[in-house]
Amino acid sequence: QVQLVESGGGLVQPGGSLRLSCEASGSIFSLNNMGWYRQAPGKERELAATISSSGHTIYANSVKGRFTISRDNAKNTVSLQMNSLKPEDTAVYYCNLWSPGATYWGKGTLVTVSS
Repeated sequence: QVQLVESGGGLVQPGGSLRLSCEASGSIFSLNNMGWYRQAPGKERELAATISSSGHTIYANSVKGRFTISRDNAKNTVSLQMNSLKPEDTAVYYCNLWSPGATYWGKGTLVTVSS
């Protein structure tokens, strides 16, 4: 079993920055993707960004150029640096870990972008 614990959410003004972090623990297969999904009120959960164990990244078009995902394989952590935040980035952000045959989710951390 794998546990994912997120941190770093909060309230920020438009144009501001936040950094989300997620630490994975448990039986982690070395080949995996880690990432961040988000779910805004009344909307479906969507991909924000993901990074493979080899460092390949994928970003949603809506966050390209503003968000940067990174990971530390030795520490089993993934981070999401979010800059130039917009009100439409307001959502619960969920950490995700995919490995062959299994997908795990964190409990989520709320990001609110508002003046």
